[in-house]
Amino acid sequence: MAAMEIDTEKNLQRKQSTYQSLDETFEIQNETYRGQQYSQIYFARLHTMRTLLYSLVTHWKPHVPVCTVLELEEGKECIIVGTLYKHMKLKPCILDEYSKERSALPLVKPHNFMHPDDHLVLEDESGRVKLGGTVLSPSVYVTGVVVALHGKETGAGDFMVLDVLEAGLAPQIEPQLKSREDKYVVFISGVNAGSSLSNPLQFQLLVDHITGHLGDEKEQGIAAEIVHVVIAGNSVEIPLGLLNGQNLASKDQSRLSEPVQELDILLTQIAAGVPVDIMPGSNDPANFCLPQQPLNRWLFPGSRAYNTFRSCTNPHCFELAGVRILGTSGQNIDDLKKYSEGKDELEFMERTLKWRHLAPTTPNTLGCYPFTDRDPFLIESCPHVYFVGNQDKYGTRILKGSEGQLVRLISIPKFCNTGMVVVGLELLGLFHCLCAISEAFIGVEKGKLLPPVDSLDDT
Repeated sequence: MAAMEIDTEKNLQRKQSTYQSLDETFEIQNETYRGQQYSQIYFARLHTMRTLLYSLVTHWKPHVPVCTVLELEEGKECIIVGTLYKHMKLKPCILDEYSKERSALPLVKPHNFMHPDDHLVLEDESGRVKLGGTVLSPSVYVTGVVVALHGKETGAGDFMVLDVLEAGLAPQIEPQLKSREDKYVVFISGVNAGSSLSNPLQFQLLVDHITGHLGDEKEQGIAAEIVHVVIAGNSVEIPLGLLNGQNLASKDQSRLSEPVQELDILLTQIAAGVPVDIMPGSNDPANFCLPQQPLNRWLFPGSRAYNTFRSCTNPHCFELAGVRILGTSGQNIDDLKKYSEGKDELEFMERTLKWRHLAPTTPNTLGCYPFTDRDPFLIESCPHVYFVGNQDKYGTRILKGSEGQLVRLISIPKFCNTGMVVVGLELLGLFHCLCAISEAFIGVEKGKLLPPVDSLDDT
């Protein structure tokens, strides 16, 4: 009797990677609100950035004197360091709603408040001065950026800017690549469970792909190389029509919790197989002001049973196998798009790194906690990967610093609109192996990866 052939299934082991959270900077622990104003966070920002810029000025223009705004002299070239303020004609103001004499203002584009008459002012503790010239473009800069300016005071009392010095990219640690194995990180944003645009089947297929329950052996082998999942905000959409100040009926209470329950079911499946970080976003049940604190773990009874489930802050910073990753759920870039101009989201992201500030428009047009002795959004160490969630489209490119820093910029699209996630090859070829997966997760071209982005047009 011939021996029976027995098919043996190949057991795939998911790869592991060391993880360290660096969210302490964004956690509000011992802060106490006593009615303090936002001037203190501006002072803390100016003090830190001015010390840094003074150290750079000695190499930038060593023979030009540095002075304060109050010490300016007409016609004398000097360098001043301070915080920019942009006077915007179309900037929304709550007082306009109560004005009795409302003039006819030009129509405002819903996505941007720029106007040709906008101008910049530089301010320090001693005073403020209006800036002139063409070197410093009001369309690029926003209120809250700290810079050093070389120029001279004119007869009209303005400061004619001849040159500008930004802080530039912060120092960057060397990535500690301990292994040459292929390991992937999945970035998702804008799931919006419970919204009319959300497709539960689409997200379930994504979960099945991540956990290795879809595809052939080759595709499951790729799934086994996913070592981390990051969900960058706007994971649920609560039906706000129910929150009208009235007591909710039992059926309405159920409707209110359904999106979170749906999300928890899917997160439980992911957390059972791979570590997952979830960040709050502007639509999620979290505090409104930045830095947003972690979503309450009791919202996720299924997911919190796993030690692989982590509820994180927004912004979120962590190290994975020695690679530093920093990102937000998108509010900082969305606000920059309203009050300045750029060709795409990646350009705004690049500016925040060069200004060494994640959210320069806080607290002017973007809400933040009134810190008294520090500004948590200052970037002290340059990340290797910088991501922003809930954007309109996918984009990526490499940003190179003057001291050899290399940063992978990633714009993550909304999953509910595009069915798209971003997969980063973190450890092997960190700066040239980022891929976008779209139809792979909704069953059209299952398991097919796009080519590395450096072989595509990054623009």
